[in-house]
Amino acid sequence: MYTVIGKPGWGSAIVEAALVQAGQPYRTEDVDPTQPGPARDRLLALNPLGQVPTVLMPDGSVMTESAAIVLHLADVAPGCGLAPAADDPLRPAFLRWLVFLVAAIYPTFTYGDDPGRWVDGEAAAKSLRAHTDAHREASWRQVEAAAAMPWFLGAQFSALDIYIGVMTRWRPRRDWFAAQCPKLTAIAAAAERRPDLAPAWRRNVV
Repeated sequence: MYTVIGKPGWGSAIVEAALVQAGQPYRTEDVDPTQPGPARDRLLALNPLGQVPTVLMPDGSVMTESAAIVLHLADVAPGCGLAPAADDPLRPAFLRWLVFLVAAIYPTFTYGDDPGRWVDGEAAAKSLRAHTDAHREASWRQVEAAAAMPWFLGAQFSALDIYIGVMTRWRPRRDWFAAQCPKLTAIAAAAERRPDLAPAWRRNVV
């Protein structure tokens, strides 16, 4: 069984939904990475960056980075719908946008959520927050432009739709997406209506 160390509504929601999609048994262990205490100490011992999701594999080893976990689960359960097969013409686009989400958009939260961790002074913190917010919005517009329908890749559901379902609940939040990114809004709503993923969504909608 997998153990997902995370926090409801955070990036661990993506991994929970991916485990459901892959048909893999798992348990959750909730921790707030921002709060000192034994739970955070345990997280740091497993993942020195103190980030969630951190996953304990069935063999007891540790895996981090949501994209890596998603690709692993796609290998464990081929055909589960998380990723196009290696010979599928959609595979390059899937890999491109998966990495884009975690390399271009995710870091805007890492550095913008608590800018005082990275720069000194209130003015610098406000500037960093403003710039990361602007970069995030511009990045989402690129994703919107590339999105097909009814799923991001077109007819084929994938982990990209799980990412969109989770990440559109983060800043700038659903009202902004409804106004600026209607295709992503529709994809997120469709992902949340999938009955197989309903338990993961219920636990993580905060």
